[in-house]
Amino acid sequence: MALSSRPPRSILKRRSSISTAAQALLDAAAMMGLGYALIRFYIGGMNAPYTVLMLLLLVGMWVTYDQFGLYRSNSSHTRKAFSLFKAWTLVFAFLLMVGFATKQTEIFSRLLVGQWYVLGYLIQVVLHYSIRELQIRLLRRTVTPENVLIVGTGRLARYLHNKISNNPWLGQRVIGCLALPATDKTPSDNGFTRLHESSDFASLSDPGVVGQFDEMMAIIGQHDIDTVYFAIPLDASELIEGMYFSLLDKHVAVHWVPDIYSLLLVNHSVREIAGLPVLTLSETPLTGTRLLLKAIEDVLLSGLVLLLVSPLLLIIALAIKVDSAGPVFFRQARKGWSGKTFRIWKFRSMHVHQPDDGIVKQATRDDPRITRVGGFLRKTSLDELPQLINVLRGEMSLVGPRPHAVQHDMEYSQRINSYFARHNIKPGITGLAQVRGLRGETATIEQMQQRVEADIEYINNWSLWLDFTILLRTLGALTGKNVY
Repeated sequence: MALSSRPPRSILKRRSSISTAAQALLDAAAMMGLGYALIRFYIGGMNAPYTVLMLLLLVGMWVTYDQFGLYRSNSSHTRKAFSLFKAWTLVFAFLLMVGFATKQTEIFSRLLVGQWYVLGYLIQVVLHYSIRELQIRLLRRTVTPENVLIVGTGRLARYLHNKISNNPWLGQRVIGCLALPATDKTPSDNGFTRLHESSDFASLSDPGVVGQFDEMMAIIGQHDIDTVYFAIPLDASELIEGMYFSLLDKHVAVHWVPDIYSLLLVNHSVREIAGLPVLTLSETPLTGTRLLLKAIEDVLLSGLVLLLVSPLLLIIALAIKVDSAGPVFFRQARKGWSGKTFRIWKFRSMHVHQPDDGIVKQATRDDPRITRVGGFLRKTSLDELPQLINVLRGEMSLVGPRPHAVQHDMEYSQRINSYFARHNIKPGITGLAQVRGLRGETATIEQMQQRVEADIEYINNWSLWLDFTILLRTLGALTGKNVY
């Protein structure tokens, strides 16, 4: 069979698959062993409810740990411990939701579950730390570091240098970087900085420029280079094409880190299709099991809240009818996930009126259109409660970008670049922008720009843990100076 007729092999690799599988099995065995010991101590032996609990715990660990990438991350001990804390907490939050939904919480010992949670976390931290230190020591004794050369300058090159230097699993040592030809564009610092603005760039060490691009071959021989990383703009890809075959003759490994950060990336990723590499620049985070997890979260929590607040909903509906003429609910067309239109549910907080010249105006402070009851509802955000119906219908989520009136969407999309990128996920009753105080009237385009940036940040970093923290922070943001 000719070489060109062979199907392409998988382009993506996961490093240290054996060690990560061993770590996952060790975590699962330790948690099952701990659970069994606690059950024997408090209950006297296993029974059907606790067997189901242990199985649900395993399922929760499998799904949640994969979502957090616990076994694919090479972060510091502190960050790994925090990620483990978030994932482990979500596992128990999942068990709690299942218990409430099935009305089985009373049959389990709270002391047992509490000790399982605390001791289980501490045991896993010790296991992860011990195995990591053991692997690092073995690598240092058995592996000679490769000499690495980075082609390109700027913050992307420095960021790559620091990531390589701080990752003992790679076994690489950066010698320095090469400056690109003056006629070519340098990597975009602005886009990279915006995407990674939470990083402490002041701490990034400079690998130093050891030469120019056309001196590459001499420098490879001089420093005995094993690996070359191209950290260059997309429009400078011809540099790789012209140099690649020469590098093959030098027997060095070649990697390309394209500088795509001048673009507004939305949930970007790298994957493959039939063995072909695919660089995703914009995509919804709600795919596969992530969509299922989000749906389970929304249905369970919104259904539970509706049951708890149903008497309050009846009282509010009665107050609205007594206070002013008109319907109890206000329904309006909004744009949702992927730009699909739906009708949002809210308690009516204004007198019935027709928009002036068909223009929908945002509510302002001391707005005369707001009723007495409506003013209280808006200040306490109780007017948003009927949107739990939208959540149960699958049109909205508990957490996500707030949906705007269709007219406002059209207006702001013409003034803000990539405004509609916020529709790459379900709209929410609350969101990251709202808990940061970016709510209420947006009197300036800058205020709406800040809200859109927060929405896209939420999409890029979505996780069940982020939803959980936003819901908790929402309790403290229900009222405020921007609520009217």
